[in-house]
Amino acid sequence: MGYSPQHDGTCKLACMSKTSSPIGPIKVLFNLPQVTIRTRSVSEMNNNVYLITSKTTGAQVLIDAADEPDAIMELIESAAVDTPCDLDLVSIITTHQHWDHIRALPEIVERTQVPTSAGIPDAEAIFAETGIRAKVELKHGDKAQFPGIELDVIGLRGHTPGSVALVYVPSEDEPTIIFSGDSLFPGGVGNTWDDAERFTSLLDDVTERIFAQYDDDTVILPGHGGSTVLGTERPHLDEWRQRGW
Repeated sequence: MGYSPQHDGTCKLACMSKTSSPIGPIKVLFNLPQVTIRTRSVSEMNNNVYLITSKTTGAQVLIDAADEPDAIMELIESAAVDTPCDLDLVSIITTHQHWDHIRALPEIVERTQVPTSAGIPDAEAIFAETGIRAKVELKHGDKAQFPGIELDVIGLRGHTPGSVALVYVPSEDEPTIIFSGDSLFPGGVGNTWDDAERFTSLLDDVTERIFAQYDDDTVILPGHGGSTVLGTERPHLDEWRQRGW
């Protein structure tokens, strides 16, 4: 079982047979004054693995060690050209507990010995699946602070109980960037498996904690597929609620 993008960019449960694990090229999404943001797509689910690197300290934060450990290590090492400092992976943050976002987590932790973080309600499930216990259990409103990198934590309940989005806190002249996991995509919120209560919870959180708080030019980087900005999605919030997904 796995997740495949629907026509609107959300995730829907689907039956799949794994015959290969495609690995995408390393891409520099943003080259900002203080940080770079790189990504690479891995696995048959086309999971986006994100890497934030501080230009001034060399500190790095990896978001979602989804699959293909060697490809992820290449992503980490590729940022050596982004900073004059020695690279220092300081944290691996998992946006939610689903299997396709955590398959490389044990091996990446073994290789790097880096502490991990995850949302409180999902952390125990991640430990049960991977044997990796989060050093930091995140909750809505937390700040994840590292040398040269600051992330605000948004709890988004519905896709899973403990899904989190991570907001890159910009310095002057930098855009706000939200790593939304599988909770927000171009065209809709993440899959809630036709559960009306979970859908309402997720859409309420996305509306109140993202759309009501951030400007239209805020960039959304989801766990699968391409990016969007809030201004593109905002006019459709009522439509999403009416259709129920």
